[in-house]
This record gives sequence, structure tokens and C-alpha cells, in this order.
Amino acid sequence: MKLDYNENAKIIKALSDANRLRIIDMLSCGEKCACDILENFDFTQPTLSHHMKVLMECGLVNSRKEGIWSHYSLNATNCNKLMLFIMNLITDTEDCICKDKSKCECK
Repeated sequence: MKLDYNENAKIIKALSDANRLRIIDMLSCGEKCACDILENFDFTQPTLSHHMKVLMECGLVNSRKEGIWSHYSLNATNCNKLMLFIMNLITDTEDCICKDKSKCECK
């Protein structure tokens, strides 16, 4: 499996914020309205909108409008791709980036 380092770096960067990690954790329980997410944080609606924009742009979160509120859910396909990327990244695989792991040329 060819790993897409640049694309996954963007996703991991989006997850480097503790508030965004908490949002992802909340969405792991199912779709949530922005108002329900917001009541669990001590920041404003525009700040929540910024966090959600970052999570949507990296592809981890989907949104849909219902009246004046946005409803958010995890993009299961992209979340699974991220988990697979991380598993391949930390696992010894045939197509490992180091190619020949047994060859040491240190003097």
C-alpha cells in the first residue's frame, strides 16, 4: 500500500488540537447538532464553526443543514482510511519505506 504522507499529515494536523479531538470523540457516538456540540465547550459559535471547517476540509467530518443548524457526523470512510494509514505507518510491511532493513552501512 502506497502511503499518502502529505494528505494524512493535513488530517493529523487537524487532529492536533485538543478541542477537535474532543469533537471527534463526541461524533463517534453519532450525528450531533452544532448546538449540542457547543454546549460541551467554553467557546463561541464562530469558534466552533472554525473547528468544524477544519475537520470538514480534511475530510473527517460531514455536515448537513437542517433549518438554521448544521448537523455533523464522522466520515466513516475517511476515518477508516486514516486508521489504516496509521496502522501501516507503525507496522513492519513488505513495502516499508526503508526497503532493506537488514543492511547497515554505519562505520
